[in-house]
Amino acid sequence: MKKKIVNNNGVTAIYVRRSVADRDNNSLSIESQKEDCIRYIGEDCVYRLYCDNGFSGKDTEHRPAFQQMMQDARDGLVSRIVVKKYDRFSRNLRDYLNVSEELDKLGVSVYSLSEPFNTSTKEGRMMRNNLLNFAEFERETIAGRVADAYNTRGRETGFYQGGTMNFGYTTQRITVDGKKGSVLVPSEQAGALKLAYEMYAEPSISLRDILKHFNANEKEVGYKRTDEYGGKNSSHNGKLNVGSLSNILANPIYVRADKSVYAFFQSKGYEIIDDAEAYDGVHGIFVHDNADGGKYVKVGYHEGLVEADLWLKVQDKKSHNVSFSTNRKAYNSWLVGLIKCKECGYAVMIDIQVKKKSGKTYRYLIDNGWMTHQGCVARGYKIRIGDIEEQIYKAMCERIKSLEIARKQKETPDIETESIKADILRIDDEIRSLMDRMAEADDVVFAYIQQRIKELHAKKSDLERKLQTKARKRKAIDTKPLAEPLANWDSLSVQEKHDIAADMIEVIYISHNSEDIEVNFGV
Repeated sequence: MKKKIVNNNGVTAIYVRRSVADRDNNSLSIESQKEDCIRYIGEDCVYRLYCDNGFSGKDTEHRPAFQQMMQDARDGLVSRIVVKKYDRFSRNLRDYLNVSEELDKLGVSVYSLSEPFNTSTKEGRMMRNNLLNFAEFERETIAGRVADAYNTRGRETGFYQGGTMNFGYTTQRITVDGKKGSVLVPSEQAGALKLAYEMYAEPSISLRDILKHFNANEKEVGYKRTDEYGGKNSSHNGKLNVGSLSNILANPIYVRADKSVYAFFQSKGYEIIDDAEAYDGVHGIFVHDNADGGKYVKVGYHEGLVEADLWLKVQDKKSHNVSFSTNRKAYNSWLVGLIKCKECGYAVMIDIQVKKKSGKTYRYLIDNGWMTHQGCVARGYKIRIGDIEEQIYKAMCERIKSLEIARKQKETPDIETESIKADILRIDDEIRSLMDRMAEADDVVFAYIQQRIKELHAKKSDLERKLQTKARKRKAIDTKPLAEPLANWDSLSVQEKHDIAADMIEVIYISHNSEDIEVNFGV
C-alpha cells in the first residue's frame, strides 16, 4: 500500500480532468477522481482542488484550471500535486516533460494514485515516460477515429455535425432514416439573417452599413446582442462584427440550394456528394474539409433561409472584394488594400512618414513582394500615390458614364452573351448527334463517344456558369448609389471614398517598370 502524503510545506493541489471522450468511463468522473485523491492524501490534509471538466489532455495551454494551478505553484502556494493518473495531467509527452521540468525547479512534486513507481529514480522516470507515450498514442488513435466518424457521417447524412453554432439557426434532435442527429432549425435571428443578405446585395451597401442598421434597430430586425447560443460555441459571441458578418454572408448553409448553386460549387472544383436532383431549391448545404486538403459538398436536412439567386448575387459581390480587406481603415489613402504589384502579384502597402523638421507628410508605396524570400523588382515605385488616386478617380467616373450609356441601350443585344448561347446550342447538337451514334458503336468507338460527351458536358457547364454570372452582374448594376458620391467626391471622407472604390474596383495593378495603371472593375 502506498504511503500517504503528509503536507508540511504548503497546500497540496488535487488536479482532476475529464474530457468529452471520457464521459462513458465512470471511474474517471470528476467526483470519482476527487474522492480517490482525498482518500489518498487523508481528509485532514489541507488541499486545493483544480478542475478542468470537458477539456482534452492533448495540451495544457488551453486548460484554465491547470494554468491557474501552475501560476499558484510559481507563487509558492502549492507544494505538491496529486492526480489519479498521469494522463489526467497530460497525454502529450513533450508537454508533460516541459511542465514537470518547471515543477522540479519549483520544488513541486507530482504524485499519481495509479502509477506506483518513484519518478525520483531513472527507472521510475522511464516507466512514467513509457506510460505517457502510450497515453499520447491512445489520444491520437481516438482523435483519428473521431475524425473518420465525422467524415463518414458528413458524407452519408445531412445532419449538422456540431461545432460553432451559426447565426440564424438553432438545433433540434430528430431521426432520419433510422439515424438520430441534430438538424438546424431557424431561430429568432433568422429574420435578421435574411435582411443582412438583402441589404448586402445592394451595390452601395457595405458590411458596416448593415451593422449600423442592426445596432440601431435591434427590435425591428430581430437582432439580439445577447449570446443565445452559450458563449463558447457561438460564431458571433452575442454581437456581430465585420469579420463574423462577412463569414455569415459566405456560408452555404443558408442558401436554398438549386441547380445554379450546384453549378457554382462544381466550378470551384469541390467534390459533390449528391446528384443535381438533390438541389431542390429548399435545403441548405454543408461544405466539409477532406483529409487530402480538398473540400466536399453535402446537401443538409435543414431548410435554407436565403433564395439561391440572392445568395449567388452576394457571392458575386464578395468575390469582387476578395483582393482587399474591407476591415482595413483607410487612413493613408482611399485606395488602401486595392493595389497589387503587376510583377509579383503581392499587395502594395501605402506607408506614411512625417518629417520632424518641416512637419510635412509624405506617402510611399511599398511592395510587399519585395520583402518575401523570392523578392521582386524593387521596394518602391516610380509613380506617386497622388497620381494614382487622380487617375483612378477619373477612371471610376468614366466607368459610371459607360454603365449609364449601357443602361440606356437595353435594346442592343449583348454580343458576348449571344455568342455563349450559340456555343451552348452547338454543344447540345453535337451531344445529340453522338448519342444517336452510340447504339451502333463498338466498344472502342463507344468509349470515345462517352469521353467526348463528358468533355462537352463540362464545357457546357462552364459556359452556363458564365452566362449565369453575366446575367446576375447585369441585373445588379445600379449606377445611382455610385454616381452621386462621385459627383460630390471632394466632400467625402477618406473612408467614404474607400468604400465607394471598394464597391466598384476588383483590383488595381501598378508596375515597377512604368507608370501605367491597370484597373479591373467589379461592376
